Amino acid sequence: MGLKNVVEKLALSYAHRSIDKSLYNEFNIKILQNPDTYIKKPKPGKSYMLYAHVPFCHTFCPYCSFHKYHYEQEVAKLYFENLRTELRQMKEHGFEFGSMYVGGGTTLINEAELEKTLILAKELFGITEISAETDPNHIQPESLRRFDGLINRLSVGVQSFDDEILKKVGRYEKFGSSADVQKKLKNAMGVFPMLSLDLIFNLPNQTQAQLLNDIKIAKSIAPEQITLYPLMKSNMTRDAIAKTLGVSNVDNERKFYEIICENFSDYYQSNAWAFAKQKSDLKDEYVGSNSEYVGIGSGAFSFLDGELVINAFNLLDYARKIKSGKSAVIAKCSFTRKEMLRYKLLIKLFDGCIDVSAYNSQNKANIHKDLAFEMSMLKLVGAIKESDGLIKPTDFGRYICLTLMRDFYAGMDRVRAIFKDDAKIKSSKMLRIMSDEHDTIKAEAILSNTAS
Repeated sequence: MGLKNVVEKLALSYAHRSIDKSLYNEFNIKILQNPDTYIKKPKPGKSYMLYAHVPFCHTFCPYCSFHKYHYEQEVAKLYFENLRTELRQMKEHGFEFGSMYVGGGTTLINEAELEKTLILAKELFGITEISAETDPNHIQPESLRRFDGLINRLSVGVQSFDDEILKKVGRYEKFGSSADVQKKLKNAMGVFPMLSLDLIFNLPNQTQAQLLNDIKIAKSIAPEQITLYPLMKSNMTRDAIAKTLGVSNVDNERKFYEIICENFSDYYQSNAWAFAKQKSDLKDEYVGSNSEYVGIGSGAFSFLDGELVINAFNLLDYARKIKSGKSAVIAKCSFTRKEMLRYKLLIKLFDGCIDVSAYNSQNKANIHKDLAFEMSMLKLVGAIKESDGLIKPTDFGRYICLTLMRDFYAGMDRVRAIFKDDAKIKSSKMLRIMSDEHDTIKAEAILSNTAS
């Protein structure tokens, strides 16, 4: 092994240990004793993005750890009503938003309720662009057209075009064969300004031929953007992944990432794992362009003024808070200034570039002094290059960013894990919350058996 390979291997090992240590140290969740008194408020001069969580799916994928419930139409309708009430709360608290990201879950799972929610969001705030996620079963052109003028970017979770992989993870039965999904995607082209196709790579036992075939098919469909995420394992998903896809002793992440970058050399790289046909302001990962954001909905996270703020996970608990006009927040955790500077360094590098002057101004910092060690290490291992006031990742630097962001998202599962079991327990106890006794009893019965 050459010196360069040794240095890169050590750098990757250090980066992994560093973020793992930071996440363990910094995720000291504080359960609020009087959560109803906590109010999210904007700071003068700051811009924020709005995130809305839709926690419903018809079935669950083994590698997905996001907060979700099995879909029930009546429960979802009540949830969206509460979501719109929380939107009005944010307006009353003085927030304005230029962009909105709707995540889940399957965000288009109840089109009529989502449409009402997006219309209200645009009426209340100065929102000019909305991104949403969905699955291959909710991209019929006749359904999507109702969101014309509302959704600017739609991300479709395909994950793989390989029929054997789709069968193993239960997506073949849910969404159809590779050929079926390809047809659905081609029919959905042109409805929105941007359609993004999402794939996962480095699945256990995935071959190079399977990866190349995924890339070939994705490019043949020619969506505006193609995103390839590395498989993200955490304690919440590890067993399910092993059960459905098996276990592999070979880690092809680095090798496959290099193949991906090579095959997308004719695309614009939006961030470490997204590739677009042309440069656009519509980003794949909202955290890259929005270090401060407000989350609404069950289990939604907000990142405000150096604090991770957490909404109630349990649907009935969330409903009780919103219907009584109280804050949906139940917990938060604070970060040190140094950790905040490191986090913002990571997300900006992941996004492709740091404007030194803007970074220093926005964070009241001096990146070369406050993060002298981090900057020195990144330069030493050849992960960044700096010129004309801009810091950009090298090819190796982009891979480091990919691994760090993967670890960051896996680390967020630790936060979800704290509240996941609690949400299940509470769902069988919370009563007198929905609009009337019938809905209360029905929702309680449903949710006690459907929490993920």
